[in-house]
Amino acid sequence: MGKIHALCTSEKKGTLKTQVDKVVFETEWGIKGDAHAGKWHRQVSFLGLQEIENFRKLGVKVEFGAFGENIVAEGFRFKELPVGTRLRAGEVWFEITQIGKECHKGCAIRQQVGDCIMPREGIFGRVLHGGEVKVGDELELVQPGEKMPLEAAVITASDKGSRGERVDESGAKVAEILTANGYTVVEKAILPDEQAQLEHKMRELAAKGIALIATTGGTGFSLRDITPEATLAVCERLAPGIPEAMRALSLKITDRAMLSRAQAGICRRSLIVNLPGSKKAVEECLGFILPPLKHGIDILRGEDSECARHEHKH
Repeated sequence: MGKIHALCTSEKKGTLKTQVDKVVFETEWGIKGDAHAGKWHRQVSFLGLQEIENFRKLGVKVEFGAFGENIVAEGFRFKELPVGTRLRAGEVWFEITQIGKECHKGCAIRQQVGDCIMPREGIFGRVLHGGEVKVGDELELVQPGEKMPLEAAVITASDKGSRGERVDESGAKVAEILTANGYTVVEKAILPDEQAQLEHKMRELAAKGIALIATTGGTGFSLRDITPEATLAVCERLAPGIPEAMRALSLKITDRAMLSRAQAGICRRSLIVNLPGSKKAVEECLGFILPPLKHGIDILRGEDSECARHEHKH
């Protein structure tokens, strides 16, 4: 168990990081607004308080952030933590991806005093689950086998529902089924059939690290049915087997199932799935796909291995 003593960010690369009281971490990105955040393995940097204090004893006055670190914490010798170690601060989860680094040319501290401790003592990681962190928050090691919270969000795409002209029965049913299957539904939103609004909400939820983002409605042939287009715009990788499985199931009940344009895919560490717009169809489809979805989410979050081989008995 440790404690965060400083949080540091910089708006531009090549400039010293400055201290702030709190930051927002985005999943698979880093600190919102920090120049070094991005889609790579060094989204966040850590440096131990004791290592900085030891450096100051050499007679050099350095402020937190001077070495390019995002998080200064006591209670850890960071460089002794192996790659793959997970850390947690409140709802934010990190995974260590690199120990130390080469000091870049033009390092301000190295030019000033002839040495820099970040290459020797610093570590880097990626953000597995987003959220807000404040100075003074605890930083702790995640125990082996411990999993991130199984969270879900429900988005209902409905012009009438967003205006309060229709009761959101399908969204309520999605939330009910997810809750019964161990998910914590952290948000329910009813939005008009507007692609920009749907995209914005999906990206916002994925930045938080919500495991499953389930949409309902807007998957048909109407000119206002644009949930699949919003999903395709947001997702980095598609998971076509999920909507194919739902259509195959529904075709046993009605031939109109072939008209569903539902999509599914991955954004950051979140799985987005388009569900039908009717309460009855939601019940049929969601109950069918949930067991394999859980395995897929565990793999996506690095909490389970790829599909195990099934042994065939002869």
